[in-house]
Amino acid sequence: MATIAVAGTGYVGLVSGACLADFGNSVICVDNNAQKIERLVKGEIPIYEPGLEDVVARNVESGRLSFTTNMADAVRKSDVVFIAVGTPPADDGSADLKYVEAVAREVARSMNGYKVIVDKSTVPIGTGQKVKAWVSSELSARGTEAAKMAFDVVSNPEFLREGSAVQDFMHPDRVVIGAESERAKKLMKDVYRALYINETPYIETNIETAEMIKYASNSFLAVKITFINEVANLCEKVGANVQDVAKAMGRDGRIGSKFLHPGPGYGGSCFPKDTQAMARIAQDAKSPLSIVETTIEANENQKKAMIDKIENGLGGSGSLAGKSIAILGLAFKPNTDDMREAPSITIIEGLVSRGATIRTCDPAASEEASWRLEAVKNSVSFFDDEYETIKGADALVLMTEWNQYRNLDLARVKELLKKPVFFDLRNVYKRAEVEAAGYVYFGVGT
Repeated sequence: MATIAVAGTGYVGLVSGACLADFGNSVICVDNNAQKIERLVKGEIPIYEPGLEDVVARNVESGRLSFTTNMADAVRKSDVVFIAVGTPPADDGSADLKYVEAVAREVARSMNGYKVIVDKSTVPIGTGQKVKAWVSSELSARGTEAAKMAFDVVSNPEFLREGSAVQDFMHPDRVVIGAESERAKKLMKDVYRALYINETPYIETNIETAEMIKYASNSFLAVKITFINEVANLCEKVGANVQDVAKAMGRDGRIGSKFLHPGPGYGGSCFPKDTQAMARIAQDAKSPLSIVETTIEANENQKKAMIDKIENGLGGSGSLAGKSIAILGLAFKPNTDDMREAPSITIIEGLVSRGATIRTCDPAASEEASWRLEAVKNSVSFFDDEYETIKGADALVLMTEWNQYRNLDLARVKELLKKPVFFDLRNVYKRAEVEAAGYVYFGVGT
C-alpha cells in the first residue's frame, strides 16, 4: 500500500483521503487553513456528508489517516501526492487554476525523490501538462541535482455525488487513470488495490483523455437534466404528464432512467462550473459545443421559470407583493449542505424582488444559506421545523426533496397555511392525492 498526501480538505479532498485510508493506504490530509485542520484533528467534520464521519474516525483511530498544515513534510513522507483543491470559475467561465498551480509548485519545492502527482480536482484539458511544467520549473530553480529528479503527473478524476460520496468512492462505476508511464500506472494500481482486486472497471488512458472524460461526463448529465426540464415545460403547455414521459423514456436501455427527474434546475459545485468550463474549452479550441452552451442558458431560465410559476399560481403579475412563502429545502440536492449555485438562491431572491417574504428551513444547509442570501436577509426567516416554517404562509414550495419532506401530514399543513396552495418543484407528491386533500397543486410538467 502507498503513502499518500492529499492537498486540500474540501469536499473532494476529505472524502478521497478518508476513503483511500480505508483502502489500507497511509494518508496525510493537508490544508493551509489551520482552523479547519484543528477541527479535523478534534474529530469535527467541516462538511455534511452521510457516512464520512465514521470513515474518518475509523481511520484516524487506526493510524492510517492524519491531518496537518505542513505540506513540505507531507510531500517528503509520501509516494503519491493528490491535488484536490478548488478550481472555481474565472470571470470568462474557464476554470481558475491558481490553487492547483500553487500546490504543484509547493510539491516541487519539497520533493525528495520520485513522486506521482495526481490531479484529482476537475481541471481543463491540458492541465496535466501545465502541472508538469510548473513542477519542472521549480525543480530547475532548486539546482542541477533537483532538476534531475523524476516525477510523473497523473489525471485521476473524481465522480462523487454529494450525499452519496462515500458509497461512490468505495464502489465506483469506474476508475480513470490518465498516465504517461508504466511506473505511475503501477503505483496508482497500488493506491486502488482494494478496488482492483474486486474487478472494478479500470480505464487507462493518456492524461488529456482522462481530463476530457470528467468534463464530458458532467456536461452530458447536465444536458440530460435540462432536456427533461424543457420537456416538462412543454408538457404543461400541451397537457402531457412528464413523469409518464420520463418513465417510458427511461425504459429504453439506450437512454436509461437516471437524471430524468424534472425540477427547478441543476446546481451544486460541479455541473454549473464544469459546463461553463467545457464550453470555454471548446470555444478556445474553435470547436464550440453549442448543446452545452444552450444547456447553461436553459438551466438559468428554468430557475427563473419557477419564480414565474409561483407568481402565476398565486394570481399573476404583482400577486407576490405582501405574500409569505414557505420553502422547504435550500441545498441544491438532499443529503448535503452545499448551497453553491443552488436553484433556491435564484428563486428566493426573485420572489423577494417581487415583494414576497420567505419562511424556510433545511436539515443541513440553513447556516450556509444565511450568508449566501445576505442580499435579501431582511426578507428571509429560518426555522428548524418544517411545520413551524409553514405556519401562516400563503403558499408552500417544496424546493429540495429531503426524506422528511416526502411524507408531510397534508391535513396538518393545510391547517397551518393561510391558503392551501402547494408548489411541488420536485414532483414528490401525486397530484390526485394532494388535490383530493383540498389543495391547489402545481408540479413541474404534471
